[in-house]
Amino acid sequence: MRIYMQTMPEAATEAPRFVQITLEQDLLGGWTLYRESGVQGGKTTLKREVYLERDAAQAAFEKARDAQIKKGFKVMFSQGQESAHGR
Repeated sequence: MRIYMQTMPEAATEAPRFVQITLEQDLLGGWTLYRESGVQGGKTTLKREVYLERDAAQAAFEKARDAQIKKGFKVMFSQGQESAHGR
């Protein structure tokens, strides 16, 4: 699963901020949640969390997504889930 979110900059000269959240299954059956964030075209930060069970990983994915929506990020692209907001 993958979701890409963005905020629009306040000034026209600023680049938009983005967050990309990805959930992938590894070769041993575990799950890895990646959270990449930063300024478009600038430096980014990548965080990784590992989960043994799919349900826990899915819950973490949804919690990360919902937290970004509350901060004002808008969904630009989603892949691998029924809807962008899990409904």
